[in-house]
Amino acid sequence: MSAIDLLLLSLAVFAFGALAGLALRASERAAITVVGLAGTLAGALGLFAGLKALAAPAVTLDLGGPFPFARLLLRLDPLNGLMVAVICGLALVASIYSLAYVREYEGRGVGAMGFFTLTFVASMVLVVVSDDAFWFLVFFEMMSLASYFLVIFDQNEEAVSAGFLYFLVAHAGSVAIMAAFFLMANAAGSFEFADFRAHRPGEIAASVAFVLALLGFGAKAGMIPLHIWLPRAHPAAPSHASALMSGVMIKIGIFGIVKVGIDLLGGTVAWWGLVVLALGAISSVLGVIYALAEHDIKKLLAYHSVENIGIIMLGVGTGMIGLATDRPVVAVLGLMAGLYHLVNHAVFKGLLFLGAGSVIYRVHTKDMEEMGGLGRTMPWTSMSFLIGALAISAIPPLNGFVSEWYTYQSLFVAALDGTFAVRFATPIAATLLALTGALAVMCFVKAYGVVFSGAPRSHHAAEATEVPAPMIVGMVLLAAACVVLGIAAPLVAPVLASAAAATLGLSPIAVADGALLVAGGNDAATLSTPLVALLLVGLATLPALLGSISSVVRRVPRKGDAPWACGYLPDGHMTVSAGSFAQPIRMFFAPLYAVRGRVAAFDRAMEARFDRFVSGCRRNEQIFDTRLVAPIVEAVTSIGNRARAIQSGDLRVHCLYIVAALVALLLVTLR
Repeated sequence: MSAIDLLLLSLAVFAFGALAGLALRASERAAITVVGLAGTLAGALGLFAGLKALAAPAVTLDLGGPFPFARLLLRLDPLNGLMVAVICGLALVASIYSLAYVREYEGRGVGAMGFFTLTFVASMVLVVVSDDAFWFLVFFEMMSLASYFLVIFDQNEEAVSAGFLYFLVAHAGSVAIMAAFFLMANAAGSFEFADFRAHRPGEIAASVAFVLALLGFGAKAGMIPLHIWLPRAHPAAPSHASALMSGVMIKIGIFGIVKVGIDLLGGTVAWWGLVVLALGAISSVLGVIYALAEHDIKKLLAYHSVENIGIIMLGVGTGMIGLATDRPVVAVLGLMAGLYHLVNHAVFKGLLFLGAGSVIYRVHTKDMEEMGGLGRTMPWTSMSFLIGALAISAIPPLNGFVSEWYTYQSLFVAALDGTFAVRFATPIAATLLALTGALAVMCFVKAYGVVFSGAPRSHHAAEATEVPAPMIVGMVLLAAACVVLGIAAPLVAPVLASAAAATLGLSPIAVADGALLVAGGNDAATLSTPLVALLLVGLATLPALLGSISSVVRRVPRKGDAPWACGYLPDGHMTVSAGSFAQPIRMFFAPLYAVRGRVAAFDRAMEARFDRFVSGCRRNEQIFDTRLVAPIVEAVTSIGNRARAIQSGDLRVHCLYIVAALVALLLVTLR
């Protein structure tokens, strides 16, 4: 089967699973099973379709449609194929995970949850493969609405409030995207993306369209300062939905920036890339700083999504700068770094959200201060979360390290020979990326240590056990992907470089040489992730081996006395907490946290004003009814009651009425 056939089959299975979830809502166990299996099968089919499209020329399928001005066109090219593979790959794992996890929600409408989850995934796939602006916006709205219902699924005050904020930001972004598409459609004369590419607007109109698209898609991606919805919406959704929202939905924003800025508008203006680069640098640093102060494990991960969106934008911005300044190596290397980190973030962030969901599944709280000691009782979850934490912290040889290494190299290459603005901006961006990496390590030392190490700090943490097998399988698959995408980077990087080059309309560049990673040529920096992996394995095993040999030779018994604790018996209150760990950072970056506090206060004030507006409308509605509608209704009723007197029911009287009416009309006519 061709890639497009696999894609259509995948969408059909997603639709079947979604409708089956609704049909089986009375039998919730059956709904969980059918939705989970349908999502797994559809995800596998979509994953294969996307992988096939990565190495194939672009193909477009015309499905027609009911509107003469907008045909439903589906396009699979390397960029679209990469997005389809990422979306469906994570959906596959989340569906396996949901087979056990969703049972936590039995009795609360799991059939509806399955419907919205599979509709959400299918609409994301349709967004990235749509080749017409009208249908792109239709499916974009479907995606936003389906994810909105997942955010508010718990129906508590926090979930509804977070959903309302997400709804406002998402639709404000949709309006900006719509305006950008209208500007391009005005120049092209149609809504088809092929015409957008062939008939591009002038530089001023193109710049306005790009800024509008950047705002709209940036809001969906969660870049600062349009991120306010993300730390509230992602934690409110069920954990497997949070993994999809943070792992792939926000990447639709990155896809849109690349689609509009490079594919549709040509990326010919250098300051576009500089703006994307600056926003990426700010988002990466502030995202990790805000994450450090969080005690809610899902909110901490949500802020790290802001951070990693910033890192992806660093690569995308560098690629746009290289394209606009006619430097193909910088262009391909930068965009490839961004796409690589897009894939990697989907994998390790999906893993971390599933790991957090497993912890919450057992301890029934998101507060890390109520956890602790789970590494002994939940070993599979602990190990999987550790791999995800190492990957997001860019520790070699895992996948996060590779994509950040390429991002550094693209910034260094761009800084070597460029305009003054480029040579000024790229070193600063590289410095901020280094600061982001250091703070990310600190944040996940805190997160892993507080959650999985030390003594249990609550009753539920003390009695926690490992999660069911489907949840373990989902986490282990993503943990293995973190390892494979890192160690096998010499095989993965050329594929992504080809996709980046095809998107830019340039020739591929050398990003790997055998087992070595290279930054655009044989004379550039090199790295061997397989060799790094071997050295790290040796570094970990050699001391243990030497220690065991030494203990056998000397035969010295190991002492098992308790450690000295300054004369006090150790207890759970003496362990490091999330708050104490982050206290120095909170003090150092106090002004930035104060800004966030003021923004949060502004959000609360806006919500309060909206509530007052709604209350005022309700009061005015009553005044309108009592002062205007009710008197009119009473008058009409009174007239009707009086008119009933002439309804005698006597046929002769009614005939007299008719004769009188005819005489009256005759007199009027004669007059």
